[in-house]
Amino acid sequence: MTDGNEVAEVEAAAYTVPTDGPEADGTLSWDATTLVVVTVRTRAGVTGLGHTYGHECLTVLIDGLLAPRVVGIDVRETGSAWEAMRSAVRNLGRPGLCSMAMAAVDMALWDAKARTLDVPLHRLLGGSRTEVPVYGSGGFTTYSRDDLVRQLAGWVEQGIPRVKMKIGISPQDDLDRACAVREAIGGEPELYVDANGAYDQVTALRLGQRLVERADVTWFEEPVSSDDLSGLASLARDLPLDVTAGEYGYHLEYFQDMAPCVDVLQADITRCAGITEWLRVTSAVTKPMSAHCAPSAHVHAATVPPHLRHLEYFHDHVRIERMLFDGVLEPVQGCLIPAETPGNGLVFKEADAKRFRVR
Repeated sequence: MTDGNEVAEVEAAAYTVPTDGPEADGTLSWDATTLVVVTVRTRAGVTGLGHTYGHECLTVLIDGLLAPRVVGIDVRETGSAWEAMRSAVRNLGRPGLCSMAMAAVDMALWDAKARTLDVPLHRLLGGSRTEVPVYGSGGFTTYSRDDLVRQLAGWVEQGIPRVKMKIGISPQDDLDRACAVREAIGGEPELYVDANGAYDQVTALRLGQRLVERADVTWFEEPVSSDDLSGLASLARDLPLDVTAGEYGYHLEYFQDMAPCVDVLQADITRCAGITEWLRVTSAVTKPMSAHCAPSAHVHAATVPPHLRHLEYFHDHVRIERMLFDGVLEPVQGCLIPAETPGNGLVFKEADAKRFRVR
């Protein structure tokens, strides 16, 4: 006889939402973002919700490969379900799309587990804090200087004391735009920049020094390619600001290799195989951590690591989450405070999302 907590069904759907204007960073441009939503249902009728941002092909991996491996597992046994998924993708390779597909399913399982136990997800995970600091993130290279300043200054006016802009156009343009933002936000808020690997080591060093001197920049994300560990390490040693990277990590070993090379390590729960692996990463690596993008996906797990600095409040993902989910949190004095409702507190607005569905 069963108690109804076994996974009965796993469903995946993809939704492509156009951006609210042309967007680009130092190495890539885009005009839409695809959200992949996973719903897990138990035999007792409890539903869990997870999501990631990626390609619509993730739904094929989830429906055809991962779902059959987790159906029948007790939803409270999230570790067993995660190991079953890891085994299933062995011949396809864990990094990349497989990890992103695992992430969405893993998050849905954790949500269903918390709802089954009738507790908020952050309490189930054993949070070490009650609120998570955020930083406003956007400032795309396609923005005019006026739009750039308006967006970042707007976050500061909302009480978010740290903001990030994209760079990678050219060293002089980057510097001029950063100086314009600094003038607009005043001297107190922190100003971050993200080059997305646009520069070589020599250019990044020269630009980083000028950004510190002229715009009081305190965070230089991916000044060189995240694959260039020696370059990151050299810049972290030579620049008087935080050199950061890690968003393209998919498993613990990646972060362990990168940790000695940066000042702050970034990890993305929607890429590194979900809550289960993200918690392994943050517990195994003592380097200061920052959660990358997808604030609604991260906020509960982000209460757990005591060495987590903050969570990226990314414009595209905030916009989509507000459009397509009920229960999305708004910053309060620069922090997100997880709700005390069971699970992750999110409800997917399927009727509103229908027009964006692509798979």
